[in-house]
Amino acid sequence: MAKTIDLELTRAEVEVIELEARLRVVPMNDTQLSDALKAALVAKKERLAKLRTQHAANGRPNRAAEDTSNKPLPLHATRRPPLKRSVPQRPKAKSTK
Repeated sequence: MAKTIDLELTRAEVEVIELEARLRVVPMNDTQLSDALKAALVAKKERLAKLRTQHAANGRPNRAAEDTSNKPLPLHATRRPPLKRSVPQRPKAKSTK
């Protein structure tokens, strides 16, 4: 049963991250969608909190407890910095003499 809870916990974390990302790109004038996403996000966060307490009650460490160790996080577990968008530069014109 611990494996099922672990998978469910991971999926719940992913769903919260996806909802937060979706909420960031809602059009400004779409208040109905924004309100619905906020309500869904609150519900997902409550479910995630319940799963985390249930997971901790089973005696298995959750990800927050693992973060305190001295091991560096794998590359796929860290967040990437935002891409820097630069204006493309034109190549220098060759001077004709």
